[in-house]
Amino acid sequence: MDPVSQGVVGAAVAQAFARPRQVAVAGLLGALAGMAPDLDVLIRSSVDPLLFLEFHRQFTHSLVFIPIGAALGAAVLFPLMRRRCLAREAYLYCLLGFATHGLLDACTSYGTQLYWPFSNDRVAWSNISIVDPLFTLPVLVLVLLAARRGRVALARAACVWVALYLVVGLVQRDRAEAAGLAIARLRDHAPVSVEAKPAFASLLLWKTIYEHADRYYVDAVRVGGATVHFPGQSAAKLVIARDLPWLDPGTQQARDLERFRWFSQDHLALDPRDPFEVIDIRYSMLPDRIDPLWGIRLEPAAPHDAFARFVTQRRLGRGDPERMVEMMFATDPPEGRPIHTGE
Repeated sequence: MDPVSQGVVGAAVAQAFARPRQVAVAGLLGALAGMAPDLDVLIRSSVDPLLFLEFHRQFTHSLVFIPIGAALGAAVLFPLMRRRCLAREAYLYCLLGFATHGLLDACTSYGTQLYWPFSNDRVAWSNISIVDPLFTLPVLVLVLLAARRGRVALARAACVWVALYLVVGLVQRDRAEAAGLAIARLRDHAPVSVEAKPAFASLLLWKTIYEHADRYYVDAVRVGGATVHFPGQSAAKLVIARDLPWLDPGTQQARDLERFRWFSQDHLALDPRDPFEVIDIRYSMLPDRIDPLWGIRLEPAAPHDAFARFVTQRRLGRGDPERMVEMMFATDPPEGRPIHTGE
């Protein structure tokens, strides 16, 4: 999730176990430790553009690294806090803050290697958006009040809010997946799998993705009192022999394609606007679109040892913000269709 969310959740959990006179210092240590695992973004290469994809949310986010990361954090931070707490207390607060990070990231759909080094599977429970102010702001307010007033109860209230919000996200995700399955059946499709991912900053609007006959179908669903379907787009699943017949499997670009396949959990297609760009269809600015946030560009004439280029496309089009608001809140959206999921 975003750094603010990671920091305030780490602070809330650390404060929840602090003594009243240490709530402020516990919050500070928990917040810093809660953000620390994302220092892995510094692992980059000017030669290999995909290196950061392998290391972001890898060892620093794994469960086994929690006590090590907490010890490193406490070693750095305790000298600055020695007048406010004991070394063992600093370690405890860093441990609690650091422990929240990987678990919270796993609640998003990006993918987190919680079980590294035993497995490089990317865990993604997809029950919260990477950025969600409705989740973050109440926790921030409660954490600040707890620090100012020395009230552990306020920090525990923040933890309750976090838990309840994530549980609601699980329920909403399951409802959205049921809607995605109902949409596939209405089209007489037999999906290989159906996934739902929250739209930006929302537990109300979701992006559903399913695969049928080597094609991905993307739709948006609003899961409120009733479920509303916003028909989306589709794209052919990437088949290398058909779509990239010129790609030599012995080249670095071919290896990079497999690295990107692992990162995207095999949600790959060709960008319809560029036959040499492979995109990750899981993410788009609007949930009913294929338009990718990122992909890799391959060059047919590139040398055997040339790396693929990582490309990003994070621009809202004209009218996109208004359409997002309409999908989320309009009472009778013009393109929305009520759908029955058997709830």
